[in-house]
Order: sequence, then C-alpha cells, then structure tokens
Amino acid sequence: EVQLVESGGGLVQAGGSLRLSCAFSGFTFDDYAIGWFRQAPGKEREGVSCISSSDGSTYYADSVKGRFTISRDNAKNTVYLQMNSLKPEDTAVYYCAAALDWGFIVVVTTGGPPYGMDYWGKGTLVTVSS
Repeated sequence: EVQLVESGGGLVQAGGSLRLSCAFSGFTFDDYAIGWFRQAPGKEREGVSCISSSDGSTYYADSVKGRFTISRDNAKNTVYLQMNSLKPEDTAVYYCAAALDWGFIVVVTTGGPPYGMDYWGKGTLVTVSS
C-alpha cells in the first residue's frame, strides 16, 4: 500500500522558517518523482517543487526559488522542504505527491494544473503571519 505522510506544518511569523517532511512507503525513489504542492484558500492547487527519480535534480516554482529547498533522505524514504524567508502569501495547505518525472517537472516549472499525480498525501497546514 502506498502512503505519503506530511508533517512539520505550523504557524510562523513572516521572515521565519519551517521544514516540512514527507515520509512515504510502498515505492522507492527510483519509481517516482516526489514533491510538493500547495493550496491557499480560494485558490488552485499549485506545484511548488519536486525532486526527480532519475538523477535527483530539483525543480522549483518561480514564486519560491531562492527561498525553498527540496531534499531527500534515501535511507529514511523521506523528502523535505526547507522553507526560509516565509511570506504571508506562502500560507496554504502543503501536499506531498508522487508522479512520473516528466509530469511532475512540467507542472512545477510551468504552473500547470496538478494533473497526472499518482499519489497524494493528506496535507499539512502552513500559516505565515504578518
């Protein structure tokens, strides 16, 4: 059974940092790209970042480049999203997802709709106060 479980969300002041974790089971890093989406109230779900299964390359949406860093721990089957210099507009539910490399990379780098994701976590709430 495939599972993705997010943790690490919470309340933080603008300019602060949080680290999200996504622990997964039922597949390996060789099978899927893994990454993050977010959905703010009243907005579409958007791709934030992903890490490829083929070579570990990382990809980011323009809105988070230079502030967020995605990484993985192969031994723990866990992907992390380090979020620095947080802004109130980063407030959202953050979802971990898994998909084939090309599909995930396209969504993150073009801002396209979140189609083609094979698996989803249930999300973790990040709230950034001003």
